[in-house]
Amino acid sequence: MPTLLEIAYKAVDDKKGEDIVVLNMEGISLIADQFIITHANSERQVQAIAREVSEKASENGHDVKRVEGMDNGRWVLVDLGDVVVHVFHRDERGYYNLEKLWGDAPMLDMADEHE
Repeated sequence: MPTLLEIAYKAVDDKKGEDIVVLNMEGISLIADQFIITHANSERQVQAIAREVSEKASENGHDVKRVEGMDNGRWVLVDLGDVVVHVFHRDERGYYNLEKLWGDAPMLDMADEHE
């Protein structure tokens, strides 16, 4: 049975999220154990990725705590509890630069799990 992180990552990847980064936030943030950060080239794709993450998490028995930013599709946050997914519009990602903000968080390589 896939983990919540694997489910969310696959949902992002299936909807063609770009430059997917997974940060291990354990011991760094009280908010979540992992952050998934990705971007898309349009508001509609940002919304589609966020919807897919929410639907796949729910289908696999995980609670979606909250979704923020869906209306404008520039930065959608999907809070799944232990995993928080940040889906940016390409233009917004560099501006907020969460990877740099959380630079002390180690990146997780999901390529192996996603075969």
